[in-house]
Amino acid sequence: MTNKNVNIIGGGLAGCEIAWFLANNGVMVNLFESKKIKKNEIQKSDLLAELVCSNSLRSLSKLNAAGILKEEMKLLNSLIIKAAEQAKIVSDDALSVDRFMFSSFIENTIINHPNISYNNEEITKLNNDEINIIATGPLTSEKLKSWIKQNITQDDMFFYDASSPIVEKDSIDFSKTYWQNRHKNDGKYLCVGLDEKQFEDFYKELINAKKTKLNEIDKNNFFKGCQPIEELATKSKKLLINGPLSPNNLNNNDINYTAVVQLRQDDSLGNLFSFVGFQTNLKWGEQDRVLKTLPGMKNIKIVRYGVLHKNYYLNSPKVINFNQQSKVNNNLFFSGQITGVEGYIESASSGIWTGICVLAYLRNITLRPLSRRSMIGALNYYITNPRHENLKPMKANLGILDQKNKNTKSEFYSFDQSQQEIKTLINYLRHCMIEST
Repeated sequence: MTNKNVNIIGGGLAGCEIAWFLANNGVMVNLFESKKIKKNEIQKSDLLAELVCSNSLRSLSKLNAAGILKEEMKLLNSLIIKAAEQAKIVSDDALSVDRFMFSSFIENTIINHPNISYNNEEITKLNNDEINIIATGPLTSEKLKSWIKQNITQDDMFFYDASSPIVEKDSIDFSKTYWQNRHKNDGKYLCVGLDEKQFEDFYKELINAKKTKLNEIDKNNFFKGCQPIEELATKSKKLLINGPLSPNNLNNNDINYTAVVQLRQDDSLGNLFSFVGFQTNLKWGEQDRVLKTLPGMKNIKIVRYGVLHKNYYLNSPKVINFNQQSKVNNNLFFSGQITGVEGYIESASSGIWTGICVLAYLRNITLRPLSRRSMIGALNYYITNPRHENLKPMKANLGILDQKNKNTKSEFYSFDQSQQEIKTLINYLRHCMIEST
């Protein structure tokens, strides 16, 4: 089976990781991406691996689940981490990138690889005799979803996700803002401090602004980690003050603000800034009006409005095994956000594991499940655990790790253990892959 080509449908983070891994291991890959022919409602760029929401890959801290996951990916030669390090821009403790530089690096790497054929084509159905990997993300086309429903599963699961507005730097009045961040004293986040009255005024504007209508069933399907800011406001003021508008460690000259709005640099030149934690479903005109009530934002020019979008995913415990392989068709694999992992790095890490599983399948190697003491393994176990009757999407978090010393408070244990598990995996793969050739 080693001479078979592999088809990857979807050129997002997962699809590019799979293509990179397989191609580097001598597999001929056909990568299909349809966005140059027909974009979905959230895509803006023609480039592969587009970051459609935030430009942040989250925390770099080894005390944080996202930081642990990135370190695991680095050990596994992740293309996405390589690109992020090339496109990195100054941020807080997060790995934030210039979107264009990030995606350009990945696209150039992919299209120039001798073992990868990049095709601008929409795939609506699959040949079951070929090895196919569906990595189309949460915005899978209706035609391909229809094929999945007819051939793989009847479940139609989804949740709502949203993105934040991006504004031009030159349209901000910096005299009414200041630079600060929560974790370091290098002042790289732009802050808008709100006293009690300013916060109350902004809060009223936010909860009374016009939103894109959703029915009652849809309202129960917001992804918890990325709810629109107006939904948080409607539930409670405290959710804003303790969440995206938290003033903690963001004082300016010893002023204690009631709330603080943050903006983060969104490109390498510093011409664009995005609102942090301001995912929104407000109508575009309302976004413009409400945000202009903030100090320093009276004349802002929004270059990309926040957008709410419906994210489709599989009920993976019913559909795939731990090796991301379909339970009804051995030649079919699924990867990335369509499987129920949520987030950029989670999707990319899923792609790495899928690549490993497909290579093992090609070489007739039986893999053992990943250790749940690694973050990649814990995520894989979560989305394939048969105890989940109706899967809910999951980001990397320390709570899903299997930690034997549960009595210890040290999160360094989680990092050290995850690194050891990935190194053990790499040694195991080197051994069994070499033996199989």
